Amino acid sequence: MARTLTFIDAINEALHQEMEHDERVCILGEDLGLGGGVFKATAGLYQKFGEERVLDSPLAEGIIIAAAIGASMVGFRPVPEIQFADFIGDAVDPILQQAAKLRYRSAGGFTCPITIRVCCGGGTGGGLYHSQENSVWFAHEPGIRVLAPSTAYDAKGMLIAAIRDENPVLFLEHKKLYRTAKGEVPEDLYTVSLDEAAVRRQGRDMTIVTYGYMASVVMEAAEEMSKRGVEAEVVDLRTLNPIDHKTIVESVRKTNRCLVVHEDTKTLGIGAEVVAILNEEAFDDLDAPVFRVTGPDIPPVPFSPPLEKFFMVDKEKVIAGMEKLAAY
Repeated sequence: MARTLTFIDAINEALHQEMEHDERVCILGEDLGLGGGVFKATAGLYQKFGEERVLDSPLAEGIIIAAAIGASMVGFRPVPEIQFADFIGDAVDPILQQAAKLRYRSAGGFTCPITIRVCCGGGTGGGLYHSQENSVWFAHEPGIRVLAPSTAYDAKGMLIAAIRDENPVLFLEHKKLYRTAKGEVPEDLYTVSLDEAAVRRQGRDMTIVTYGYMASVVMEAAEEMSKRGVEAEVVDLRTLNPIDHKTIVESVRKTNRCLVVHEDTKTLGIGAEVVAILNEEAFDDLDAPVFRVTGPDIPPVPFSPPLEKFFMVDKEKVIAGMEKLAAY
């Protein structure tokens, strides 16, 4: 049976149910115990599972991830939380040099089944250090999955699948989605594929590739452009590493045009990789260059409301990109 849940309630339910299902699952991070987390994603877990499975940590992201890696090596399935993506820098070494490489360097002797929940994204007035969407820091690295769900259904199903995966996973949660994204979510435990993109909207005139919070922005823009006779197909990547080449290429072979939309800065972003994929695998199917609508190449994200608006990708900017591509 499905009910309507918000994105954050879907995450909370996934944690509750998977901790009930598997006693090896534990969570650790800043303020997530008694307080239930800054955004209440872990509300009720401390009261239900106790301090041995719900661990409040010091303000030390590197220690949080290093402890989770160690716990995974002795049989636990930790779900550490990084309260804001902006502060993940202290944890880059354990994530990239230890977690991502552990299975390879041990010739399969060890796995590292940790799922790192990361709050990210701008548009809420958080300013610098509380608003970055720095997914490409990690999407470049072999050995670690990077997920960016956009719906409540995917938030629950992909989080459960991530916790069960034997590989380290970075699970990006855009805070604009926490209470604005709502949808039907089954009560039962279920999983969503971590290898396949989702086609959110069928179209014939162009493909828009996106992920995370931008998926909802793109859907609004696509509906607006539909009134003008332009039908866009929307591909929600969901997984940024590894990227689903097949779904992107199949869509572009149908529409012959592609626009990539993401909140992160433009240079060397996910959009650049999508452009390269299409150049290598679907060049003859393109009737126009692949365009990008992204955040600008400035430090993200300004605190000033007008400057934050300048930085953030919105419906109007996506529509402008769609108009440019349609007219080419």
